[in-house]
Amino acid sequence: MNLEIVRDREAMGRWVAAAAAENLRAAIASNGEARLIVATGSSQFEVLEALTREELPWSHVTGFHLDEYVGLSDTHPASFCGYLRDRFVERVPLKAFHYMRGDSDVAQTLEAVGTELTRLPIDVAMVGIGENGHLAFNDPPADFDTQLPYLIVELDEACRMQQVGEGWFASLDDVPKTAMSMSVHQIMQARRIYCSVPDRRKADAVRRTLEGPVTPDCPASILQRHGAATIVVDQDAASQLSEATPVLWKTA
Repeated sequence: MNLEIVRDREAMGRWVAAAAAENLRAAIASNGEARLIVATGSSQFEVLEALTREELPWSHVTGFHLDEYVGLSDTHPASFCGYLRDRFVERVPLKAFHYMRGDSDVAQTLEAVGTELTRLPIDVAMVGIGENGHLAFNDPPADFDTQLPYLIVELDEACRMQQVGEGWFASLDDVPKTAMSMSVHQIMQARRIYCSVPDRRKADAVRRTLEGPVTPDCPASILQRHGAATIVVDQDAASQLSEATPVLWKTA
């Protein structure tokens, strides 16, 4: 696992987009296509904006949805389907994008998207870390053992409060209690992982991810076991790290 500490959110977005685009181009050159997992949330604003400006043969790229609230339609302001449609899918001419629709039949969605996801390897996964250390919507203690590509998860209060704090919902009662999420195991199958984490409010989760033990109590800590995962943080998110952090330190 590598670490990149960048100046601010804009630099984070540019760095991740450039690195991911390079990997996607290489996959297309080698295999004729590339497969990409796309995350959502406030941590991905600058990443997706920068990625849509990359010159890529997008018609050879297939995208996959990381997670979605159960029961939310794509017209809801907090819907990740709507988020991805507006910020990414409709801005680049992808070969295909496989949504996890929150108001669909959940069992059918899990089966259909999971089957397509596991049909071929994933070249690049773009993810984030929650304030509680979650990876996708795998809140602590996360299931590190299941090999299902997607699963239904219960969202803990810390996760739900983060959604309120970021302005996606007006109150805790408005936040759904269940979601569809890519499993930890499935995320770890990606050839490259870029984990973007801005803001001081996530500094403790970043410290536990990088300096603590690998444990389901900090789901993102599993990234320590991926040889091609890069955690990209701004100065605020890096504020609790020590220079003894056992990863490759770089500054961009």
